[in-house]
Order: sequence, then C-alpha cells, then structure tokens
Amino acid sequence: MELIIFIGLQGSGKSTFYRTSLAATHEQVSKDVLGNNKNRNRRQLQLIESALQAQHSVAVDNTNPTIEVRKPLIELGRQYGATIIGYYFLADLKQSLERNRQRAGKAKVPDVALYVTFKKLESPSYAEGFDKLYSVRITGSADFEISAWAGNEFTPLESQPSRHHQASPPIETPEQHHVEQNDA
Repeated sequence: MELIIFIGLQGSGKSTFYRTSLAATHEQVSKDVLGNNKNRNRRQLQLIESALQAQHSVAVDNTNPTIEVRKPLIELGRQYGATIIGYYFLADLKQSLERNRQRAGKAKVPDVALYVTFKKLESPSYAEGFDKLYSVRITGSADFEISAWAGNEFTPLESQPSRHHQASPPIETPEQHHVEQNDA
C-alpha cells in the first residue's frame, strides 16, 4: 500500500501524470474536486484515511508545496503502514504558466496562484519521512522523465522518457543513498 504525495506547481503535469501512470492502481485525492468544502484540508485527510483503512493506495494530487503541508499527510500514511513516496515535479514557472493558460474553466487558476506557490515551494527530503523520492520532468504533452531524487540533482532512471511508468521504480533506500539534507 502506497501513499504518493505530488509536489509541484499548478500546471506542472501532476494530474496528467496521475491519469497516465497511476489511475489504474491508486485512488486520487485532490482538493480541486472538493468544491466549496469549508475545511478542505480536513476532508482531504478523511478521504486519504478512508482509502488507507480499505488498504488502497492513494495519490495526493495537490501542490503540497511546503514541509508543513506535507507533514500531516506523511504522519497519516505512517499510521496505516503505507510506503510514503514523493514525486517532485520540477518547477518551471514559465512552462507551468503557459500550460495553465491553455486550461479552461475551473482547471485554470489565476497566474498569481502559480507565483505564490513558486515562492513557497520547498524541495522534499528523506528527513521529512519519505521512503522514496523521485523527480519528474514533463518532456511533452503527456510524456514524463522520472528520476531518482538526489537533492536538487536530476539523475535519470532510464535514458528514454516514459509515458507510463510504474509507481515505484527501483531506487536506493535512504540508507544506501546519501542525500544532502540542506533544505534551506
């Protein structure tokens, strides 16, 4: 059972990645579909907990930009014995703004929302409690290059971009793989 936490700007490809790579195996929890719920954070945690209680893997499809935002998600996953996996969608503000401009309806957010998220965005680290971390780079409209996370380095797992990649590609564990813990 996995709890996958997406980290990245609006328009960075998170929802597309979910649809192309995880929809068949993971329940999606996203604040975007909670509408006008008065306490979207509480409702999100309830949905995640319900899925984990049923032994279902979950993908949290939000920006999750800060350590503080990710902490209760990781704690909840730990309570249920889930493997905690982070996918960091590499921040390219210009590309995210352009993709957002191509959206329609409620999917399109004001540009200022991307700037605010970009300013808050904190890179993930194993010190937060992740079991596995990956970086994701969008290489086309729905093509992604997934790499082992090594701090701010981008280390491709394979030479060819992958449109459909397994949720948990082989990776060294934190004990085997030295990662700089400089989140400043």
